[in-house]
Amino acid sequence: MKASIIKHILNFKFPAGTSRGVLRKKVVYYLQLEQQGKTGIGECSTIPLLSIDPPDLYCQKLSELCVLLENNVPPHEINLAAFPSIAFGLETALLSLNAKENQELFPSSFTQGKVGIDINGLVWMGDKKFMQTQIADKIALGYRCIKLKVGALDFETELDIIKTIRKGFSSHHIELRLDANGGFAPVDAMDKLQKLAPMDIHSIEQPIRQGQYEQMAELCQKSPIPIALDEELIGLKPSDATLMLQQIQPAYIILKPSLLGGFVASEQWIKMAEKEQIRWWVTSALESNVGLNAIAQWTYSLQSDLPQGLGTGQLYDNNIASPLEISNAKLFYFPHKKWGSILLKKPFI
Repeated sequence: MKASIIKHILNFKFPAGTSRGVLRKKVVYYLQLEQQGKTGIGECSTIPLLSIDPPDLYCQKLSELCVLLENNVPPHEINLAAFPSIAFGLETALLSLNAKENQELFPSSFTQGKVGIDINGLVWMGDKKFMQTQIADKIALGYRCIKLKVGALDFETELDIIKTIRKGFSSHHIELRLDANGGFAPVDAMDKLQKLAPMDIHSIEQPIRQGQYEQMAELCQKSPIPIALDEELIGLKPSDATLMLQQIQPAYIILKPSLLGGFVASEQWIKMAEKEQIRWWVTSALESNVGLNAIAQWTYSLQSDLPQGLGTGQLYDNNIASPLEISNAKLFYFPHKKWGSILLKKPFI
């Protein structure tokens, strides 16, 4: 096997605001595998201040991975526990290597272009006018589920924006999901949740920062809005994950495969959650279309009936061209569309 790394810098179409700051660029690394005339590709990328992968050791680990693979070390024997995004890239690169054609990693009605995946429309943080424009655009495009990033603006401004939505659209017409990214302080989180509750919110992701189990468990028990855990999942061992779910008892968990170590690791989370009667959905973690494609195909194979968070492929002005396309608030894979020339880029490692 021959292994190499290709570096690509994605440019956001607009400053993407979160409670941790504003994103303008994202560095991704493509793991390219070649064996017996076939080529596979997987995406390794992180989110600053969220991914647990050590940034100062990242390129070194990618280089070591290539050496190990070229020396025929079995992939399952390579320790990538501290680098979940690289584990995701390796897992998907191997699936790609074994795919029959056109990056169909999980052949299905989805990859045949017959059905789409229901997705939520994502509204990023920004000033009031910017957020209202995004909301209007999403509604015009037919989205019935909208996810708003909250926790960075003045709370009363965010509350006013949500009230405006509800004045025009009831929960029967528009499902509202909120994502605080840990932006609320534990001392006033319950007060904010109670003020949001009259707007008939479907759920709120990570109202307070991860690691505060007692406070989060109390919020989950008393909150008038169902709570979903997101960042709380990152970096936990399976034994610790079970204890965390049992203690906190959230309504939902959010699965981001590139932050959790891949599909096998994510499926372990699903089993643990379902044992505790906790529901889940999948969200991409700002991957390019390479990673998004793998996540979307895997997600479809799970047959969830909830809208998924897979609409991030339109964030960049220099994304890799792919068969993925959003239409009528659904993500489709149209096999007649061709992939961009990722493999023509010069290897970085």
